[in-house]
Amino acid sequence: MIFTVAIDGPAAAGKGTIGRAVAERFGFAHLDTGLLYRAVGARALAGDDPAAAAADLTADDLARPDLRTAAVAEAASRAAALPAVRAALLDFQRRFARREGGAVLDGRDIGTVICPDAQVKLYVTASAEIRAARRHAELAATGIALAQVLDDVRARDARDAGRSDAPMRPADDALLLDTTDLSIDEAVARALAAVGQAMG
Repeated sequence: MIFTVAIDGPAAAGKGTIGRAVAERFGFAHLDTGLLYRAVGARALAGDDPAAAAADLTADDLARPDLRTAAVAEAASRAAALPAVRAALLDFQRRFARREGGAVLDGRDIGTVICPDAQVKLYVTASAEIRAARRHAELAATGIALAQVLDDVRARDARDAGRSDAPMRPADDALLLDTTDLSIDEAVARALAAVGQAMG
């Protein structure tokens, strides 16, 4: 069975948590496409050309322990704005989406560009303030100020939504899932219900 769930939305809205839960519940493979861009960003920080890094990513690149740092996230967002990087990663993502047994992909342009024919499309969002608070909690050990995290979230939103190639936006037929006032369990339950309904 080939069944694709596309989950899009801004940083720290809950895409990854929801994607993992959907994949686990239905036995689908899961791809956090942001990891691909983070791996490219990490290599770019180390001096590699982003397009070249995207063309030859390895499993080791995706397993790096530093992929969740703020510096890598910033580099990933910049790399994702480069058409050559996006093109290099496009085929990888589309092959993953069409794998036998079902697949869940989360990112910024899954429902609009990578998998426009996905059986289920979700756009997961939340207010910038709530997303910044969530990210700040993740980064608490770094001592970064909440105001700085909020500035970073807003800058990244503007960059992701404003890029000329595959800007972040909801697909026309996506189900909007605003997690601002939802618990994790409530958000996951709504996503599971949407996928279950589509599967019949």
